[in-house]
Amino acid sequence: MTPEQLTGITDSHLQSTLVGQKAFMLHPEVADDLLKMREAAAKAGFKMEIASGFRDFNRQKAIWNGKFSGELTILDSDSQPLNKTELNDEEKLMAILRWSALPGGSRHHWGCDFDVYARNLLPADTQLKLEPWEYLDGHQLAFYQWLEKHLDHFGFFFPYRKDLGGVAIEPWHISHKAIGQQCLTRLTPEVLKNQLMMQNRIDNIAGIDVILNNLDKVVTQFIHNITPPEAL
Repeated sequence: MTPEQLTGITDSHLQSTLVGQKAFMLHPEVADDLLKMREAAAKAGFKMEIASGFRDFNRQKAIWNGKFSGELTILDSDSQPLNKTELNDEEKLMAILRWSALPGGSRHHWGCDFDVYARNLLPADTQLKLEPWEYLDGHQLAFYQWLEKHLDHFGFFFPYRKDLGGVAIEPWHISHKAIGQQCLTRLTPEVLKNQLMMQNRIDNIAGIDVILNNLDKVVTQFIHNITPPEAL
């Protein structure tokens, strides 16, 4: 994959695939495994849907800029809003990265990572929040338990299954083992830095100076620091 593909600048490595009633941009080596898992989930009584799949660089940048500028809420590790006025830029950087990836550094750029849920378990008039309680002791618990037992069979794993001091626990986030690991290995600090600097010249990335000053730490703590998959 090219640096532009790894960082979500282009989706030229992906193909449009119908998943249920909606088309998503998927890595071609992932589509078959995902569709087979969705079929198995249906047989087990779960209408598995994708809440979020591929996100390009600009979409991730919009989320990032909104949080760094103060327009969007920044949550603490317990999903509670933080007082942004009490944070310096480095503290703000680390707080945002607990729940939101750096543009260019998101696994959602690769077409092999998905936020999933069981639509038929979502209570009426309830909006999915993608917060841990929904999966660990809320309406998505049965589906999460099914995923725990069957993800590996279809070649997927939970990259944020445990809190390792980087990204917070995300029991909804699944990743394709083989493709995810290939992309992760190729996304080096140098690749990310070059793309961030190029994109910042086109359109401002909020907090670019503190990002670049802490980039090695960001990559180590929030991008490469995942719950490792079982043997491929």
